[in-house]
Amino acid sequence: MLNADFRPLSYFPLSVWSWQDAVKAVFLDRVSVLNEYDHEVHSPSLTMRLPSVIALKDYIATSRRPAFTRFNVFLRDAFACQYCNARSPAPDLTFDHVIPRSRGGRTTWENVVTACGACNLRKGSRLPRECRMFPLAEPCQPSTWELQENGRAFPPNYLHESWRDYLYWDSELES
Repeated sequence: MLNADFRPLSYFPLSVWSWQDAVKAVFLDRVSVLNEYDHEVHSPSLTMRLPSVIALKDYIATSRRPAFTRFNVFLRDAFACQYCNARSPAPDLTFDHVIPRSRGGRTTWENVVTACGACNLRKGSRLPRECRMFPLAEPCQPSTWELQENGRAFPPNYLHESWRDYLYWDSELES
């Protein structure tokens, strides 16, 4: 599902609707059908091909400030430990307070980084200078656009061929 500007509302997770919601939105004239699957659905009086790519007719503005969530911290840090740079799936990651909470550190964009379990245990409740473990990048609050760009680097497990032109239309072409 694309916004009215023909960009996905979200890349990670990818903004998708169930086929039932897509068909309902078509009939309520809330979306434009840009591409269809070969598969058809039938009612007693109508046959239609299932929409594979739809665009909203009304633009939905995205928030300029993303929510502070564990997942968004991982996405900001590209699912990589900010101490050893090891990439891991989200369930294998933790987040670490650069200045530990026990030392007055707060749970904010500017004080939390992605960490693998081993680095998080090694750092413990010490300050970076005490254990010589410094984040690879200064933690900061990302924009929604930055999170979207990071999400584009992690395509979903399944991409139907009809979606590709709409997801990566502004990517550099292969030579």
